Amino acid sequence: MSDPAGQSFFAVRAAGWEERFPDDGPRFARAVAELGVTPGDLVLDAACGTGRALPVLRDATGPAGTVVGVDLTAEMLAEAAGRGRGRLAGLVRGDVHALPFAAGTFDAVLAAGLVSHLAAPEAGLRELGRVCARGARLALFSPIGRVALARRHGHELRPDDVRGQPRISALLSRAGWTTTLVDDAEDRWLVLAVRQ
Repeated sequence: MSDPAGQSFFAVRAAGWEERFPDDGPRFARAVAELGVTPGDLVLDAACGTGRALPVLRDATGPAGTVVGVDLTAEMLAEAAGRGRGRLAGLVRGDVHALPFAAGTFDAVLAAGLVSHLAAPEAGLRELGRVCARGARLALFSPIGRVALARRHGHELRPDDVRGQPRISALLSRAGWTTTLVDDAEDRWLVLAVRQ
């Protein structure tokens, strides 16, 4: 279920991606803190891109933990490796709709900027659940709120936006997750959920 258009979009933007959004670091750190990653956890950064969250996730898991970043776009992973993030986490090329990991592997998942790019959001969320242990935590995150992002792109919010409440909570529920927080602020969009 890979998305060739999405891959093309991100492939040509990989170099310089982080420089386009230089102030996002503290928002990523806050999202990881709220995800509740603890020392020794096995953590997946789904659609890790250039790996902006990998240093924060590595700090949270400590040396006893494991961090894996997965992304569909080879150019994003190359950028992450070029920034030294392969020393902090395993970098894996893979499709979130069919992850190359055993069932029940991860304790926590961060998915930044992912859900609106999924070809089949419910299937992708279900697949994230498959690779998580019961009770695992999920953070769907964007370092900009939905309204601010729509404004940046010069359009209004669509009523069918997958990230809107209650739609995102319903999708998560059908995919085996229990939503515990939806925060759609100006400076971020964060949804926290627990694996049922």
